[in-house]
Amino acid sequence: MVLDYTVPTSSSYREAVDALVDASEAAGFRVLAVHDVTATLAEKGFEREPVSIIEVCNARYASAVLAQDPKIGLMLPCPLMVFEQGGQVFLATMRPTLIGDFFPDADLGDVPEEVERILVSVLDEVAALGGAQ
Repeated sequence: MVLDYTVPTSSSYREAVDALVDASEAAGFRVLAVHDVTATLAEKGFEREPVSIIEVCNARYASAVLAQDPKIGLMLPCPLMVFEQGGQVFLATMRPTLIGDFFPDADLGDVPEEVERILVSVLDEVAALGGAQ
């Protein structure tokens, strides 16, 4: 079981955050929040390389999985990350197909696979933008 899908990009950290927000919206997901984790940690005296978590949601998919088990809300909204490590910028998401492992009695149909396909496509699209610059 692989928890995440992570790809490198040659975009800058800020460019990657902005592009991921735009691409998520273009793919039909609403961006609920962009958390600048680095800034939050810095307020408490902790320094680290840049990290942002972008929360995205598609109401149709969320409604479908919550109808099967409201506790699936513990895994929503879908988190996307942009982080820098050793000077390299990465894009990442948790694999929605893992939801079924945590909620085996929920009949989720193909929703997790469809959401994962879209999110992976969004990350790949944004990663490729960095190569075009």
